[in-house]
Parts: sequence; structure tokens; C-alpha cells
Amino acid sequence: MARNLLVILAICYIQLGLSCASECSILDQKAIKYGCKITLKNYCESWRMNVELHNIRDFDVVPEECVEYMGKYMTSTQYKVDSERTIDECRVYVSNSCAFKKDGADAWIFDVDDTLLSTVPYYMNHGFGGVKLNLTSMEEWMKKGKATALEHSLMFYNELKGQGVKIILVSSRREFLRSATVDNLVNAGFYGWKTLILRGAEDEKKEIGKFKADVREQLMSRGYHIWGILGNQWSSIQGPPTAQRTFKLPNPLYYVA
Repeated sequence: MARNLLVILAICYIQLGLSCASECSILDQKAIKYGCKITLKNYCESWRMNVELHNIRDFDVVPEECVEYMGKYMTSTQYKVDSERTIDECRVYVSNSCAFKKDGADAWIFDVDDTLLSTVPYYMNHGFGGVKLNLTSMEEWMKKGKATALEHSLMFYNELKGQGVKIILVSSRREFLRSATVDNLVNAGFYGWKTLILRGAEDEKKEIGKFKADVREQLMSRGYHIWGILGNQWSSIQGPPTAQRTFKLPNPLYYVA
């Protein structure tokens, strides 16, 4: 009996060692470098923070050892609090700094995915960023129109609309997804936008940042006063010409250049 118990404990110990070998190696290296004990949570939180600060760029996948952490974060109260804080700062800016001209050309740009509509339900079944994105699979999911509304963004969207601000949606989704995107947005509670701009065939060879900057230039040339942009990727908010202010929602699951 005792011998059997020892065998079972030995097997469990070996399995545990194998499962944490890679993460332990990384943490050991970091601990040696910084001279302090670092947990896996510390490491993954630091990685996530540096994605948001735009220090980590052009990544294809979330580090394997951080996939579970990212999944927990994206479905956590903390993610909601972080997102709602971004929206609160948008409100402060609108309240204190936006002297809308009320000439029919006041505008605000929103991204769509993970700004208005959440793709977290898709990533829940596709490794929370730990697997390289399969665009065909993602677009098949988008066609179903099942993305859920980000409630904090929906409230702000409606507040702007109520003040007469023109809502302009600019998405990296491709043009063939227009019908599914419109239906999904309306079913999730978003309606009354001025225009929805998707990528046409002529845009597909452009980097996303260049595509969105070109759209802003076109909008400004048509006389729009773009008071703000809300997105979840740096490519949605950077590059000239830009808005008076830009705001970024948290998203450590993927990077769009």
C-alpha cells in the first residue's frame, strides 16, 4: 500500500515538473536578471502591460505560458474596469474639452472589433491568442454575426449620438462582411451611425494603419471635425492625420499593424 502511494506521488511529481518546465525556466532567468522572486502572474502581467504601452509589437501569438492568464484577464472584472476607465476618460474629455461646432460635421471615429463588438467569444474557443490567427476561421465566425456588444462602449456611443456627433465606424474587416457586420451591430444595439467604412479590394495590400490614416484624411478633406477616436489597436489611432484626442481600449490578445 505504502509502496503504491509512493509510486503515485512520483508520477504526479514528474508530470508537474514537465508541465511547468518551460515557465520555470523563463521565471528563473528573469529572477536571476532582476534579483527578485518572480511569479508567472508577474511575468504575464508585465507582458500584457508592455503590449498596452506599445513596447511589445508585431507579435503573432501570446506567449504559451501566458495563455491561461490572458484568458482569465479578458473574462475578468479587471478587464471590464480597465475598459470602463477608458470610456470614463473619453467622457471627461468630451465634457471639458470638446466645443462642438454643431454644424453637422462634428465626428467621432470608432473601431468595430473589440471596441464595439467583442471577439472574446471567438478567442475563447481558439486559444486566447496562443494560436496564430486563422483569418478564414475568424471571418467565418464574423459571418454568423454572433459578436456581443461591449456595453461600456455602447453607452458612450449613444451619449455621443445624443449630442449630435456623427458616428463614423472604420474597421479592418473586409467589404464582403458588410451585411453580416451591419446586422451584428444593429442586433447588438448599435445603430444610427453616419457611415461604416470597411476595406475594399484596393485596400487589402495596405497595412491597417495606412488604410485607417487614409480614411481619416478623406474624412477631414470632406470637412469633418474629428474630435476623437476610440480603438483597441495602436494602428487605429496612430499616424497623421489624427483626431484631437485618441483613446485605446485594452487588448493583449492580438496585434494589428
